[in-house]
Amino acid sequence: MNSKERVKMVFEHKEPDRVPIDLGSIGPSGISAIAYNKLCEYLGIKCSCRIFDVYQQIVIPNEPVLKRFNVDLKAILPRVDKWREERLADSSICYVPDKWRPVILPDGSKIAYDGDIVVAKMPYKGYYFDHVYRPLEDATIEDLDDFVWPAPFSFYKLPDVNNLDIYLNGLEEEAKYWSQNSNYALVGNFGGSIYEAATGLMGYERFLVDIVKNRKFVEKLLDKLVKVNIEYAKRYLDRVADYVDIIMVGGEDIGMQSGLEINPELYREIVKPRQKKLWQFIKENSKAYLVVHCCGSISEIIDDFIEMGIDAINPVQVSAANMDSKMLKSKFGNKITFWGGGCDTQRALPGGTPKDVEEEVKRRIKDFAPDGGFIFNQVHIIQPNISPENIISLFDSAYKYGKYPIRA
Repeated sequence: MNSKERVKMVFEHKEPDRVPIDLGSIGPSGISAIAYNKLCEYLGIKCSCRIFDVYQQIVIPNEPVLKRFNVDLKAILPRVDKWREERLADSSICYVPDKWRPVILPDGSKIAYDGDIVVAKMPYKGYYFDHVYRPLEDATIEDLDDFVWPAPFSFYKLPDVNNLDIYLNGLEEEAKYWSQNSNYALVGNFGGSIYEAATGLMGYERFLVDIVKNRKFVEKLLDKLVKVNIEYAKRYLDRVADYVDIIMVGGEDIGMQSGLEINPELYREIVKPRQKKLWQFIKENSKAYLVVHCCGSISEIIDDFIEMGIDAINPVQVSAANMDSKMLKSKFGNKITFWGGGCDTQRALPGGTPKDVEEEVKRRIKDFAPDGGFIFNQVHIIQPNISPENIISLFDSAYKYGKYPIRA
């Protein structure tokens, strides 16, 4: 059984030969550049640490690493014509797209510009760039008519997406190549956020106030985001729909550690209809399974995701309130695929021993894997402080304990 077949079976809630394993097919399932360099050195694998998400410093895993850990899924990302060398906070080497050129300030911190506007900052010896530009923070409802809408992802992670034809040409070439030359389950990272894009453009404080006190503004903004994303989806799907098996529809972080950021009824009234319009358009115009990224305690709205056509949720934050793995499987396991949740990254992975990690993985597989519907991945990005030994234990344990039949 190959990887593509294996992944399809779990989406259909059937048991393949083993649980599929993911590392880096979507941004939140990836690994930070510093952790990746340490891992490759420990394994004795020569790797080029190429960063595709410059804000979160997430790398594109090299083929030897994917093979070493029996990874079944692969991201379809835009081609980068030219890379340049940079140094990370620990002085190790990485490569970033040549056009990503943050400025180093006298205090060692970094700032990134879009034209004359500072859009991101990283503190000295920091691990990530923080978004600091909120173009609609002070906007009026009339301003929304004149706002120049960025291409999806250009505001967030790929500041070079100004020429969509070049961008989409590269995606199509990558998708076609890997479709013809591998058995990976291929993941298209569409990135069409609605809720998260609105909070990013307005800023969280204003969004959370206005969704109650200035609903017309929020609703108009969300409608604009739906429109621009559907227009982009038409062009995106025209290029990659024939090649990808799964589409990541975007990051929609509605959850916190203890619950949702907004009242679930408010979500269903204002946000959900807009998400549904976009997601159903993608569903109707491709054969791909749909996955949404949504952090935190989100059990209250998993049924809503299912109703809107979502096939899988990520990262399945098992350490959040009301997100126990056994409960989630019992309540939703025959209706949605859990992509993540394989190891808690708040406690077990950073604070435990390799044996602790093994026991955590064993437990989560036992909870999630029966009857399919589970893709193994840690909860969110592997952080810079995670030891190579724990990363190896993470994926080797997934392979060891992920062989079917698996019973709860």
